[in-house]
Amino acid sequence: MRVALAVTAVELRRFLADRSNIFFAFVFPLLLVLFMGSQFGGGGGGTVALSGAPGALRDDLVATLEDRDADVTVTEADGVRELVARGRADVGLVLPPEASAAYDAGEDLDVPLVLGTQARSQITAQLVEGALADLATRAGQLAALEAAGIGAADAEAALAAARDAVPPVRMQVANVSEIAQAFSGLGRFDYGASSQLLIFVFLISLAGSSTLIQARRHGVLRRTLAAPVTTGQAVGGQTLARLAIATFQGAYIMAATTLLFGVDWGNLAVAALVMVVFALVAAGGAMVIGAALDSESAASGLGVGLALVLGALGGAMYPIELFPDTLRTVAHATPHAWASSALADVQRYGGGLVDVLPEIGVLLVFAAVLLGVGAWLLRRSLARAM
Repeated sequence: MRVALAVTAVELRRFLADRSNIFFAFVFPLLLVLFMGSQFGGGGGGTVALSGAPGALRDDLVATLEDRDADVTVTEADGVRELVARGRADVGLVLPPEASAAYDAGEDLDVPLVLGTQARSQITAQLVEGALADLATRAGQLAALEAAGIGAADAEAALAAARDAVPPVRMQVANVSEIAQAFSGLGRFDYGASSQLLIFVFLISLAGSSTLIQARRHGVLRRTLAAPVTTGQAVGGQTLARLAIATFQGAYIMAATTLLFGVDWGNLAVAALVMVVFALVAAGGAMVIGAALDSESAASGLGVGLALVLGALGGAMYPIELFPDTLRTVAHATPHAWASSALADVQRYGGGLVDVLPEIGVLLVFAAVLLGVGAWLLRRSLARAM
């Protein structure tokens, strides 16, 4: 076992020696997760950029929006327009002095909105309009009580007592769409993180098969076998190297997206298990390509192409729930579809180990076939070299 681990360590150093692998393994996946989250992500109450002089209106509006899970940025008027124009805010508000004066007097508010072009800008605008309407109503109630001769403190207490005595009207909307229910409660970056996990675990593994080809072409494996190393140990070391690369890539994406973007993976231990089993499949694919081909460029091109095609077909680029029925059936010929389904069970529905056992079983079959074929091809290649 120690000999196999030594071979694995050599292969990992060869992989990291290629600087392009460092970029694609560490930086590129997070950039894609950030892009997908910023463009298509939902969750929360949207982003609002706000400008206005300090006062009761601005303070109360910020507090109300934050209570409704909105992300509020207070800046200058030009900053509001810039944030909206760059897509960093769904809606912008510039509070004029007249609005602050009207709020203090308990009158209706007239506040211009700067609407962005994001998918959820209209929803955020409705949230802002509702918050302004609630504040204007409350200010009008206070003004009416004070005009009737009630002090400000007593008026505040009376409104608080009224709110406690008469609960606010609540509207509950039941969405019967299965697709909407499947993605309800999903965080802004959650789907992007799980999809990039599957894509890059497979892509980095298959593209990294070029190091196995280099070891065969440059005589590294022949020199390894000249030492007191058996063919089984050499093959085992190469297999462990492919698995280590795939597993590290998956663990890095899971850890980085959790820390940087707050991605919720559900039961982390079960999600990690799904990732490791999928990494076994990716390692098997890398072994097949690395043992069957003799050109590094051909292996990299084939690996990237296969990873992208299988990822797209298996629902790692577009939710498989939105596939037509026939295409969804075809998609389950790929390991990505089974891994995507398992991660969805854990991440969206709070599933445990028992819930994902069927998917893990299918992935293990994929892994066993690919690893078996890859090991056989590598053994045959080593026998020819000797």
